[in-house]
Amino acid sequence: MQDSQTAKIHEVFFRVILRTGFAFALAVAVAATPAMASRVHRAPTSGHAHSTHHAPAPKAKKTRGQQAIDSGRVTEIQTALIREHYLSGAPTSKWDEETQAAMLKFQADQGWQTKLTPDSRALIKLGLGPNHSGAINAGNGTNFNTLTSPAAAPPTQPEGFVAASGISH
Repeated sequence: MQDSQTAKIHEVFFRVILRTGFAFALAVAVAATPAMASRVHRAPTSGHAHSTHHAPAPKAKKTRGQQAIDSGRVTEIQTALIREHYLSGAPTSKWDEETQAAMLKFQADQGWQTKLTPDSRALIKLGLGPNHSGAINAGNGTNFNTLTSPAAAPPTQPEGFVAASGISH
């Protein structure tokens, strides 16, 4: 009886090993199939014969943004740099090396970057910021380049509510 039990144990053991081995081999085959697949070259369907492929012609680079500073704007910048003692002489309307050096020094003295000139912060500091006089909320004489003094600030929120309610205390 012991021999028949041992034989059954061996038979079950071999079946487990056989099934495990088969499952492993199948998994390897499934994983390896895509890696070993080759590309099949199909004939063109358009009916045209093979032609030599040409590389596309290189595209010309498009220049973007402003390429030069307008001479009128250069005069404004030079005038402001002369006023701030960063440039001497009279404005020339030319963005020359002397003007660029003066603008770089002005920006460096403010602690700003010196790779791009003129920096928008430098223009604003020189009083040459954008003109918002045509803005919808611009009144006569409105200057958006200066800060409002604290005395002209609107009332605090509770004071504003009391004033708007019309209730007198």
